Amino acid sequence: MNRQIHLVERPKAAPTHEHFNLVETSIPKLGDQEVLIHNLYLSVDPYMRGRMSDAKSYVPPFKLNEKLVGGVVGEVVESNSDQFQTGDVVTGMLGWEEYSIAPEKEIRKVNPELAPVTTSLGILGLTGLTAYFGLIDICQPKEGETVVVSGAAGAVGSVVGQIAKIKGARVVGIAGSDEKIDYIKNELGFDEAINYKTTENIQEALEKACPNGVDAYFDNVGGEISDAVLNLLNKFARIAQCGAISSYNKVDDQGPRIQTKLIKSSALIKGFIVSDYAERFKEGAEQLGQWLQQGKLKYEETITEGFENIPDAFLGLFEGNNLGKQLVKIGEPQHAKL
Repeated sequence: MNRQIHLVERPKAAPTHEHFNLVETSIPKLGDQEVLIHNLYLSVDPYMRGRMSDAKSYVPPFKLNEKLVGGVVGEVVESNSDQFQTGDVVTGMLGWEEYSIAPEKEIRKVNPELAPVTTSLGILGLTGLTAYFGLIDICQPKEGETVVVSGAAGAVGSVVGQIAKIKGARVVGIAGSDEKIDYIKNELGFDEAINYKTTENIQEALEKACPNGVDAYFDNVGGEISDAVLNLLNKFARIAQCGAISSYNKVDDQGPRIQTKLIKSSALIKGFIVSDYAERFKEGAEQLGQWLQQGKLKYEETITEGFENIPDAFLGLFEGNNLGKQLVKIGEPQHAKL
């Protein structure tokens, strides 16, 4: 049998366990040029909350009473493809399930000898690429400039800050616990860090941390934090709008008008998704891999164990429970040597 997690109701506000259902089903037979994958690690990400609603977006919504889909690392246990054999470690956008069948064109091999296989879901995968292109292409940090990162201890934000430091910028991170503040300052090398949950006045804290204003802002959260950052924009500032997790579970979210702030600062704000840069993925992956091998990049993973705990791991994202990339370990390898 194959266990899956289905979405059974669309959440109007914050999702709860009642929106998910664990289902047992049989494993379908392999077709031509397909492989059977025993899933080992599964990624849960904030953007999935958007796909649980049926509002128009950049990707189709999840279908009700069907398995959810996300980034997965697994091992091939059966193959009808010349490109893959039993024991190969692969990654792709697969189901929240224990076993997946995938066409050969929708997965790629992962080399366990280069780095831990979980990095293909994090710093060397779409997470790292999101940080790389959003910062390098949109924020374009220059030596000596001030870069602010919200959600700075998360999977994307933690990489953004490190790349900004590589580029010679002064980096200010915003996160939600003392543990995360300690991590981004003392482990990742951020110059300043603000705990927004314990700071009484976020505007005053930002002004103190950014005495020369803000030249680039990588925004993962939106909301009141971003309202405060926008008040400090320097001339020709650049803003990469990557996420807005503070509003994902709000039915009605309104804030200050930003147009005047952008006009006065001649600032650029650009929303993006990582697939916008699909043709440049090789470039980004090679550079991230090089920095990782050189010890210029560090990463942290929060790994929850147990298939039945996938919803808990996902819901925890909106409480800020994860440090770095949130993964769920759902299986042990049967053939692959990890």
